[in-house]
Parts: sequence; C-alpha cells; structure tokens
Amino acid sequence: MTEVNVFGIEPLTCHSFSGNREKVAISPYSNEVHIYTREANKWVPEHVLNQHDLRVTSIDWAPKSNRIVTCSADRNAYVWSFVDNTWKPTLVLLRINRAATCVRWSPKEDKFAVGSGAKLVSVCYFEEANDWWVSKHIKKPIRSTVTCIDWHPNNVLLACGSTDYRAKIFSAFIKEVDAKEPPSCNWGGKLANTGSLIGEFTTGGGGWVHDVSFSPDGSRLAWVSHDSTVSVVDANRGMAVVTVKTRYLPYLTCIWSSNNFIVTAGHDCCPMLFKYEESCAKLEFIDKIDKSQRKEVDGFSAMKKFQNMDKRAIRELEFNGAAGGDSLLETVHQNTIKEIRVYESKGSTVEKISTVGLDGKLVLWELKHSQLISNKN
Repeated sequence: MTEVNVFGIEPLTCHSFSGNREKVAISPYSNEVHIYTREANKWVPEHVLNQHDLRVTSIDWAPKSNRIVTCSADRNAYVWSFVDNTWKPTLVLLRINRAATCVRWSPKEDKFAVGSGAKLVSVCYFEEANDWWVSKHIKKPIRSTVTCIDWHPNNVLLACGSTDYRAKIFSAFIKEVDAKEPPSCNWGGKLANTGSLIGEFTTGGGGWVHDVSFSPDGSRLAWVSHDSTVSVVDANRGMAVVTVKTRYLPYLTCIWSSNNFIVTAGHDCCPMLFKYEESCAKLEFIDKIDKSQRKEVDGFSAMKKFQNMDKRAIRELEFNGAAGGDSLLETVHQNTIKEIRVYESKGSTVEKISTVGLDGKLVLWELKHSQLISNKN
C-alpha cells in the first residue's frame, strides 16, 4: 500500500524520521524545521525548530542517539538534543563562507559530514575537552559546490557529489573518534589519512551530480546526474563504472533498496527502479514504482475518468485555478520529488521508502521488486 500525507501547500525539500518512525522532521522550504508525531493515522505538529536564519537545506535524525542535525543556507549547522521536552540547539563550527547544502550522520552517529558551496566537506565531531562540535575540512580536489554526501557502512569512507560533474570517495577518518587502525575495505587507499582521495568517477557527460548512495554491503556506489543518467561503480570489479542514460527527466535523489536494486526519483515526479547485475556489470531500468500502485492510492482508472469527467473537471479546476484539470499528473506526486529516504528495512533489503516533493506531500511506498520485474517481463 501507498500512504500519502499532505503537509500544506509549501514545498517539502528535506525530511528525516526518528528511529521508531513515530516522528518526522520536515522543512517547508523555510528557515524552520517542523516535527510531527504520529497519532493514529494522522501526523500532529509537535515542535518547531527555528534557530536558522535562512532556508534549511538538509536534515538528518540519528536513530540511536535521537539527535537531529540540520544545516542551512545561513552557513550554519545545529545539533538538536531533546532535553526536558524541548529541542535544544548546539551550534557547530563549520568554518565555511558559503551555504551548507547537505548533512548526514555517520553510521555510528559519532560524527557527521556537511557539504557546502565553499567547495569542501566539513567532517564534524564532538570535542569533549571544550564541550563543542568542531570540524575538519576535506577540500582537494573538490572544484565546485558539494551537492550530496553519503557514508560507507564502515563509518570511515565518505562519498560526495558536486557540480563539477564528478562523484568522489574520501577517507573521513578522525583519530579523535575512530579506532587507531581504520577498517579494511575493498576500495583501497590510505584510510588513515583524513581527506585522502580514494576514488574519483565521472560518466564523461555534462551533468551535475545530484545524489550519491553506497550499497548496503558497501561494495558499490551509485549516483544520479542532471543529464538523466544513473551510474554505478563496483569495487569488486576494479572500480568499473557502468552508466545508463534514460529518456526521463533528470533524477535528484537515489538510494539502494538492496545490494542489486536502486530507487531513483526527480523531475518526473515518480520513483523508478533500476537493477544492477553483478555477473555482467549491467545496469538496467526495471519499471516505475508508481505505475503499479496508482489505483491503490485514489481508485483512479480510465473508465472512471470518462464516467466522472464533469465532476472531476470541477474539482480539478478549483484545485488548480485557471490551469484547469489538464494540469493533474498521472502520478501520486504532482511536482518534483526532492528526496528519498529509507523508511523500513529488513536486513539489507528495504521494504518501504519515503519521498517528499515540491507539492507538499510526504509519501510512503511499499517496494515490491518481484512484482515490478514480472510486470516488465
């Protein structure tokens, strides 16, 4: 089943769920973060975090420590802790002179990374001696705005994408936090050197990298670019890069739903499923996830469309103003999908995902890989 939640008419640009999925933090394209709690089948407003001066660009909620980290175009990041029924902010020293664009906690939640328009990534950790959050910078060879980041499961490797058309993997080893010896991995490189470049990848095209994502086992990195491509680099196959160029509008976000399946979404307003075949290093488009579930959402069908054309036209005209009913899309989301997050997983397989879009909707999708593959065949 697909669950559609509407949070007003303002665009939703980023979101993150609490560890028990009973609360969600969203930003309605403003300097505020709204926290909702689930009561029965409704989301009820609970708190508003308004410490930022400019638009919030990214949110991440640590499931174990229950801390929220936010970053904004005001060049600041805050770590929020829930104390005495109130969210209390702690300013992070990012030391950047451009907007912060993205933020993610590490898997162990002992550090987080912030990308920015200052052509660098700030890896932040808590300094016990001074009781504050400090950062170390990863700069070279980033040549433009960092648009997205993702952590490797080993808590050390960090992937980032930027507007220089490249996806990169760095070592984010922090000796004050991590073990003395960094974990071994099949990506190679000198993990003990903070900021060490492990790999740099490009498709040869001309598209900004909008999102990057490590597979659950950490052996592959996927990214989506503004030239409507989806790419995968496989550490088990000598860093071989596989790219598929699609006929759809550009994707803005992507996640791995298992070690072989990737879910993407963007300007087509519809999540899409891709499959990576390790045996032959092949990446192929499977199907639109929205396609098989549209009827479950609103009971809409071609027959009902003609039977109730007058009734629907009036309603759509009221909703869309002068644009009339023709402006409604045949998708659940009626505008660009900005972000996909994992909602529910079992082992290394994601069973439910959540998406937010510029239409003000938060949608929960149930993934049915076998059904989508059989529909294609």
